[in-house]
This record gives sequence, C-alpha cells and structure tokens, in this order.
Amino acid sequence: MQVILLEKVANLGNLGDVVRVKDGYARNFLIPTRAARRATEAAIKEFEAKRAELEKAAAAKLSGAQSVGEKLNGTTVVIGQKAGVDGRLFGSVTSADIAEALAKNGFEVHKSQIRVPSAIKAVGEFPVNVQLHTDVTVEVNVRVVADNA
Repeated sequence: MQVILLEKVANLGNLGDVVRVKDGYARNFLIPTRAARRATEAAIKEFEAKRAELEKAAAAKLSGAQSVGEKLNGTTVVIGQKAGVDGRLFGSVTSADIAEALAKNGFEVHKSQIRVPSAIKAVGEFPVNVQLHTDVTVEVNVRVVADNA
C-alpha cells in the first residue's frame, strides 16, 4: 500500500514522502496514529495544500522536544525497589517505573519513549535512553536503591 507520511517516521521517511509499506503496517499503525494517509490523488492534493501548516507543526514539536531534552539530559532518577541481601531485586525496574519517577521530577515522559537496554534487576546505577522525538534522544541515569521497608 502506498501512503503519504504526515510526520517523520523512523526508518521509513520524512514528512511528505510517498512510500510503499505493507498493508498491515499501514492499517494497524500508521493510519490510526495519524502518521500517514493513503496516497490517493485527492489526499496528495490536500497534503500539498496543508504542507506549510504541517511543516510548521512538526518544527514546533521538534523544538519542544529539544528544549525538554536539554533539561532532561544527564538527570539522575532514584527508584526504590525491594531487594535481597545480595543486591538483586525482587522483580525488575520497568519503563513504567522510570516514567513515574520522571513525572515526580516534573518531566512528562510516556513509558513508550523510554528505551531500557536490558532488564534492570539489580541495585546500582544504569544509563537509560529517552527518545522524545525521532531526532531527539537523551540519556538519563537511573539509580536503583534497596527499599526494604
């Protein structure tokens, strides 16, 4: 299926590109999230009419993500979890836990924006990437401490 991208999509294309994708990817992800539309003649003409408006909105979204990224870069978040004597956690620290801790510090980050390289199952300090935009990725330090209350 051919679609016209309404925003930048990683590993696919930029705003305004007409790309061929698999039908399921278009129907189940791109179109419902309003990242793309079917590339019909009418849709392409409508896109060209709105192109400047969409580019302005995309630039505003990028600048907002960059400003949040500058504040967030290098931030250390402390998360308390129950741990055993040897420092291993009962369970693990998830991206939802990290998003909740960032929200307590005043940063609105969705759990799907957090990229945890591997499961955090021990006490210590771990670097975690937060992807605020397709072009903006910052690193946050997550310090896991034993909380045996």
